[in-house]
Amino acid sequence: MIEKVTYEGRKNCYRIYNELIELIVPTDSGPGILHFGFVGKKNEFKNIQGFGFFAHRLWAAPEAHPRSYTPDTDPLTVTEHASFIRFTKPTEAATGIQKEMDIPVSPMERHISITHRLYNRGLWPVELAPWAISNMMPGGKAIIPLPPRQPSSMMNLLPTSLMAIWEYSDLSDPRLKIGHNFIVLHQDNNAAGPLKIGVMDTDGWTAYWNGNLFVKTFDYKNGAVYPDFGSSVEVYSAKENLELETIAPLKLLQPGESVAYTEQWFLFPDVPEPLTDADVDTIAKHVKP
Repeated sequence: MIEKVTYEGRKNCYRIYNELIELIVPTDSGPGILHFGFVGKKNEFKNIQGFGFFAHRLWAAPEAHPRSYTPDTDPLTVTEHASFIRFTKPTEAATGIQKEMDIPVSPMERHISITHRLYNRGLWPVELAPWAISNMMPGGKAIIPLPPRQPSSMMNLLPTSLMAIWEYSDLSDPRLKIGHNFIVLHQDNNAAGPLKIGVMDTDGWTAYWNGNLFVKTFDYKNGAVYPDFGSSVEVYSAKENLELETIAPLKLLQPGESVAYTEQWFLFPDVPEPLTDADVDTIAKHVKP
């Protein structure tokens, strides 16, 4: 179901909802999502002030300044289709890139899919990857799965994953917990500074616990080249927020070409806080795609 609403002073927003979940999408700027959560309950996301950012936004990887920081402040073209609504931003003059999101009009129970699309409207090829960034409400923890652990043998001589480390990230930071099957990164308002990691997440899911459990799933492409040393999932934890990010493989877009990338979102209510690797494993059994 859909309706037009005003949200936090923004007029002409779309509220897309069913009896369980709702999300709110602006049309005065974007594409982005301002709110996602259970109907009438808290926002699982946090909106960011400045740069025209949204709680959930679409960027093009790899990150660079000023290219990545082109503000999403232009009014959108909104096209209503039978099963989805398309939100399209005008082509960015500085980059030649055009952004677009497709959102279904009928979420299925606690699940909705979000399709992100980038067009190359420029005059020459551009190598990029769609990058879906969700800014989560503070106070929770991100979960990233690791490939299955196996005893050492002559059958497993090669590595199965990678972790990218940003130069401002301190791996001794207590926010970061590397377990047997998972990496967990906390958000802490008292943290001294930001911490970011990227992981070659071949399982195709990541999650954020904050009382409820928000899960993203995606299709991991074996053999594809991902940005940032092979990262398909990245997490950025800072004083005020935590960004849960997934990234598509890099693609060389010729002028006029586009690339699409879909995340599946799931929301589970009242999940006990995962404190141990076994707790996280219990969660994973229910959320793997």
